[in-house]
Amino acid sequence: MRSLIDQLQARATVQGTQLAYAFLDDGEREGERLTWNDVERRSRSIAAALQSEFLPGARVLLLFPPGLDFIPGFFGCLYAAMIAVPAYPPSGGRMDRTVGRLRGMVSDAGVTAVLTTRAVLARRDAVVSIVPALESATWLATDDINDALAKQWRQPLAGRHTVAFVQYTSGSTSEPRGVIVTHGNLLHNLACAARAGDLDRSTVSVSWLPVNHDMGLIQGVVQPSFSGFPAYLMSPAAFLQRPGRWLEAMSRLKATCSGAPNFAYDLCVRKIAVEQRRSFDLRTWRIAFNGSEPLKRKTLEAFQEAFAGSGFRWSSFRPAYGLAEATLLVSTGEADSGPSLSSGTAVDDTTILIVHPESHTPCPEGDEGEIWVSGPSVAAGYWQRAAETSHTFAARLADGKGPFLRTGDLGVLRGGRLYVSGRIKDLLIVRGMKHHPQDVEATVEATVDSVRSGCCAAFAITEAEGERVVLAAEVDPRYEAALTGGTIADIRQAVAETHGIQLDDVVLLHPGTIPKTTSGKLQRYACRAALLAGVLEPLERWTRTPIATGLPTGLAEAVL
Repeated sequence: MRSLIDQLQARATVQGTQLAYAFLDDGEREGERLTWNDVERRSRSIAAALQSEFLPGARVLLLFPPGLDFIPGFFGCLYAAMIAVPAYPPSGGRMDRTVGRLRGMVSDAGVTAVLTTRAVLARRDAVVSIVPALESATWLATDDINDALAKQWRQPLAGRHTVAFVQYTSGSTSEPRGVIVTHGNLLHNLACAARAGDLDRSTVSVSWLPVNHDMGLIQGVVQPSFSGFPAYLMSPAAFLQRPGRWLEAMSRLKATCSGAPNFAYDLCVRKIAVEQRRSFDLRTWRIAFNGSEPLKRKTLEAFQEAFAGSGFRWSSFRPAYGLAEATLLVSTGEADSGPSLSSGTAVDDTTILIVHPESHTPCPEGDEGEIWVSGPSVAAGYWQRAAETSHTFAARLADGKGPFLRTGDLGVLRGGRLYVSGRIKDLLIVRGMKHHPQDVEATVEATVDSVRSGCCAAFAITEAEGERVVLAAEVDPRYEAALTGGTIADIRQAVAETHGIQLDDVVLLHPGTIPKTTSGKLQRYACRAALLAGVLEPLERWTRTPIATGLPTGLAEAVL
């Protein structure tokens, strides 16, 4: 296969009348359905409409609400050799948190077209009012495109090096980075995942993961097309409103494959009543992958204890490590092995090294260092960011060997198994959602008068119970002698309200304590190391109990 176009055409030829995708309305009732013939025909129709307006390589914003319209819209871009940019329409309570990121995506990608639905198109003026760059874009409602256009489709010159889509990382910054994913990247990563999970036509998947993020898009939408199995989708909101809908669907549909970030398993334990658990039959659930955020063994043990009576097997758990810069999957556990503290071994011909982040020399086995990755799944770079692409995607060892992808994550290799221990890069991951620390720091500095400007550091610490988000801040000398606890309360409230993050630790420090470079740049990693080493002397410190007691504020926004 040269591209996903070849792959989908072959799928329709072999399994054309079989079910491809179904959407569960409200997460429960089966609604719209698509066969492989439907998907392939609709993709050609949409591609023909795009080809009549734009040249190959045009960036097309996919602005679809949860539903099946996104699927032929995505494949339609590929069929036209245009570059898909997946997103969600801004709406409701998520407006403030998504609009900045959407503006950044549209500006960075140079979007010239918008694919959406008739219902969203009716709100075009409202969307343009908050994302002005979309005023000049051509908007197309895919449900207004006639299937007869499929006959006008022209097969493009698309191969393994052709860009399929730009995956914008899920950070909250207004300047998001777009990862360039080619058809070759996708085909390789999909094959790795299929072999690792023994995925074939007998597989049945259920997914509530957002399709504008890598795991929801690739595992939830594209993998079923690659492996030829039916996929049942529901909206993320349906799961968050009532987590039991996920397991009800798994039970009712006799699904074999599904997964989520760690927090979702914890949510099921806490929110699904014992009486309801008895109605589930989870004996067919063969692969329960866990990725996107740090694995918590206690969460998985609690899930197993809660749902063993429903037929769920410990061996079904499949921990995984991956990132958008490597398309998706980098390592995972072996079949029927159950979870461990490791993220398994590298998939297929992917190479994982643990490297000293400064000397660029490989670390001895068992020593902690930065995780470096190479292989055909490593993406082509960041969209229009040559310097960052060179630094992140073209790293070389001290002896010149390479190139490697610098993940920015810390880990250890023992016997070929990867143990992810933390992050050297600054990104924070909370409930599967990435947040840039500079955004959190700016919020604190702008709203809490007693915090020194430019002297605030947000970072994550990985512990046995999971990952903790820490905010360390120097206190303005004018307030240092009069601390009463109000500063910490103000910091927690500001971060929760603006970013939907519940901080786990807040550390107030003397002026001049936060490590910085000679040029004055924050050294968040050095601050983290100093806190762990116990060399910082806090003026005041607050620590959250590690036991979760309820649904964190802003969880829905964080996931979406």
